[in-house]
Amino acid sequence: MNNNPIGVFDSGIGGLTVVKEIIKVLPNESIIYLGDTERVPYGTKDRETITKFALELTRFLLKKSVKFLVVACNTISATCLEEIEKISPVPVLGVIKPAAVLAAALTKNNKVGVLATRATVSSGAYTRELRKIKSSIEVFTQACPLFVPIIEEGLLDHPIAKIAVDEYLKHGFEGDCDTLILGCTHYPLIEDIIQKTVGSKIKLIDSAKPTARELKRLLTEKKLLDDGKAEYEILLTDTPPIMQKTIDMFFENKTPAKLKKVYL
Repeated sequence: MNNNPIGVFDSGIGGLTVVKEIIKVLPNESIIYLGDTERVPYGTKDRETITKFALELTRFLLKKSVKFLVVACNTISATCLEEIEKISPVPVLGVIKPAAVLAAALTKNNKVGVLATRATVSSGAYTRELRKIKSSIEVFTQACPLFVPIIEEGLLDHPIAKIAVDEYLKHGFEGDCDTLILGCTHYPLIEDIIQKTVGSKIKLIDSAKPTARELKRLLTEKKLLDDGKAEYEILLTDTPPIMQKTIDMFFENKTPAKLKKVYL
């Protein structure tokens, strides 16, 4: 089973930021990525719909004989991780806990901000997780529903991205927080814009990095590490022409696999 692939899935292409970090940390692991680009974004949908879609993605990857599932989507991790764990015969890792653990460790003044989708913010998942780790932490949240469609459209360097960041952050929701979680795996793609807007004193946390490190720890603990030659698949439920260009952009034109359209 050790040479079976790791299954990674997200509502769109944002979860590829997690794949990128996994490749760095675990270069010998094969990965199958599944992005539901046909139905993105999930963050504006209700819990029932998100759960239905997430379980469809889960079942699809389980049929690929994956040895581990990484839910590379904050919205899914926040709303229905338990439901996924119930139907999965293999271990499941979400992105919220690893990011919260890192934020709790880094904050000096116990004030943490979270940028996320509406569904993630309304779930309260980050607030619960952070306070579970350290009850004295104050959590400031801001829903940013425009970020995902802007990123999925490949408008990473377009003025509209800066306008959206300014719109969501202009009220200073983050207060005196010294740490800011990018609570959606899409958001690291506009991390530079966000950092310039909030200033260099606020530490940004990309959930992809702690999630990749936690995955390595769990694979080691469960004796599931692979030392063979890695193979990659990128499966999407819709492949519009702009998609390849956008993905190439954040892989620095070194995308590890050709895009393949699949039907759930």
